[in-house]
Parts: sequence; C-alpha cells; structure tokens
Amino acid sequence: MAKKTLGIGMVGARYGARMHYANYMNLTPGLVEIRGVCSLTKVSADAFAHDMGIPFATTELDKLLVRDDIDVIDICSPPATHHEIAIKAAKAGKHIIMEKPLTGYFGEPGDPEPIGLHVARSKMREGARRNAEAVRNAVRANNVLFCYAENWVYAPPIVKMRNLIAASKGSVLEFRAEENHSGSNSVFSKEWKSMGGGALLRMGAHSVGACLYLKQWEGQQRRGKSILPVSVIADTADLIHTDASDRARKENAHQWISSDPVDVEDWANVVIRFDDGSRATVLVSDVGLGGLNTRVTAYMTDGVIKANMTANDVIETYAVDPNTFASENFIEKLETKAGWNRPSCDEDWFRGFAQEIEDFIHAIQDDREPLAGIDLAVDCVNVIYAAYQSAEEGRIIHL
Repeated sequence: MAKKTLGIGMVGARYGARMHYANYMNLTPGLVEIRGVCSLTKVSADAFAHDMGIPFATTELDKLLVRDDIDVIDICSPPATHHEIAIKAAKAGKHIIMEKPLTGYFGEPGDPEPIGLHVARSKMREGARRNAEAVRNAVRANNVLFCYAENWVYAPPIVKMRNLIAASKGSVLEFRAEENHSGSNSVFSKEWKSMGGGALLRMGAHSVGACLYLKQWEGQQRRGKSILPVSVIADTADLIHTDASDRARKENAHQWISSDPVDVEDWANVVIRFDDGSRATVLVSDVGLGGLNTRVTAYMTDGVIKANMTANDVIETYAVDPNTFASENFIEKLETKAGWNRPSCDEDWFRGFAQEIEDFIHAIQDDREPLAGIDLAVDCVNVIYAAYQSAEEGRIIHL
C-alpha cells in the first residue's frame, strides 16, 4: 500500500530552510510535498516560494496551521521563535521538524539590554528549562512526533564511530568534540535576545548533542540503560573583543573573522561528566580560520576513533587565483579558494543533513520515534545552559 504524501509547511525562508528544501527534493518522489512557507516578512516568504515553486506564502503562522493538507511544520526560523511555534504546531496536531537549538532564554519584560551583559545565567538557565519542558509537554500531550535536526547524529562518520564502538569490547573514557569557523553570517547571531546565546548554543549544540547521544547509545548497548550527564564545568569568552585582538584591529589584520558579538560569546570550552565517570570535552569557536572544522574523537580503553565531518582528502585542489573555482562550493565558511584546498564531495550527505531529513519523513510515515527526538533536544538545552551558569559563576554545576 502506497504511503500518504506528507504535506510540509516551512517556517523560515533563509539558509536553514533552503538547505532543508534541497534535501526534501532528494527523497523518493511522492513522499513529501512542500505546500506552504511562512516567514517574518512578505518579501522573504514570496522570494522563497518563487525560487522553490511553493504554491503558498504567508507571514501568518495560523494560515499554515489551519490547513488540513499540511501534516508537518518544519521550523527553520531564528531560535527565539522556536518554542512558541512548536507549541502552536503541536496543539494544531502537526508533527514538528525543528532546526537546533530547541530553545533558550531570550529575555523577559524588565530585563535590561543587552541581556547577555546583565541577566544572571542562573535566571537564564531556569527560563530555558521552562521553555524546553513546555515544548516537550505539548508534543506529548498532543501525540505528535518531534524531529530534532541534529545532523551530527546522522553524519556517516558518527554512524561509523557508533558501529566501531559496538564492535569493540572496551568503553569510552572520553569524547572530544570540536567545531570552529570564522564566524556566523547571520544577523541574529550577535545578540542574546535573538539567538539565546553565542557559539556555545549555536555551534555547541552539535558537539554536545553528539556526545550526549553517543553516551546514551553506549549505555543502552553496554548496560541496558542510558549513560547520563551529571555535571558540567565551563569557560566562555568574546575573544575578538579582548586585548589579545587589539593589535589585529589596529593593523586591520582581523578582516577574515566575521565574529562581532554584542553580548554573546564567540568561544567556549565545556567538560561534561557522565554518571559512569567518563567525560566529554567540547570546544567551539567563532574565531577559527580555515573553513568549517567539525570532529569528534572517542578515546576508549582499547582504541581511538576519530570522526571528521568536514575536511577530507578525497579531492584536493590548488589555485593561485582564489577565483579559479569561484562558482563551485568547497566547504562552508572557507575564507579563500587560493592555495591547496580539500573540497567536500557532498557536504549535505557527509554532515548528515540528507540522512536526518530521510529519517524524519520515514519516522512520521511509520509512526515511530526518529533517531534524534525531543528528549535529546531538551537535554542539549539543559547541559548548555548549565555550562553558561558554570562559566559565569566559576564552579561545577550539577544537573
């Protein structure tokens, strides 16, 4: 019996939405149909609809939610809008696909601005926790599926790492996860009220999510129950505005780095302790040149496994002129195509974007939980905001 074509309503019309759309188009024909898009402005909604051939564009979310032919709401809007849209979608009986992070703290009436410079991280942590639990409660109360777009969980290098861990007889003593590049191009990334944090939330959600997922999975394999995080200790900084970068600014030697925070961090280091005594170390940075760098290393009792989601040497190029290969994508955030470079063959596949969309659609079709769901999304928020509190208070925070 043929499966029903799922109607998708997209919320957001920028980079994330366009990436999701591209990967929907790689699915088996007939599985999905993009039937509408909602964006903050009519201009962006109409442009996205025109470019992608979507028949309906609006600035009003309710006009998507009331449509019987839309089964799934795909949320690719700025993080400050995530939890409210998700709750409305769940109450409307729509399944949810959401770009990370699930939510955060975005300020309350009376908070002095910029909130990242004035609001205590303990207050932020409690607010983020409330938002996350409100989404989880809405999802469960309305019996809809929540698909958390954490692509690292689906990336082939991480899948192979998981298989290798299963093949060994040893245990993971430490995960080391890293993501860095030269700064976000998003106008929303500079302020806490829009993003809910800086590099730690925006980028660290990947590293933290992968480590939490892998430890939970390892626990289920080794002892029949998940291995859970119990505490964090962290440090954060806005490195591009420190004394260390003064000389670079005077000499105009920092033009390759686009990071320019108002009240968020562009660097963070977090150590997570798990209930089996193992650790995960997470390092994220918005001030690292050389293109996108994403990797996870598993240090085990009987081996070491290194998973690299971006750089590989399947293809190598050399160019004197950076415009030689200008029209072809290499890797995200690469500053120049001059010199030696290693372009990704298929960045969406290698980083797990294609696989996550495929899993989400089949999970909804088959009425099963996706590999990355609401619990992982909530756990990531809780760990990251505990890390923010740890960095501010200079102490271990217990979960």
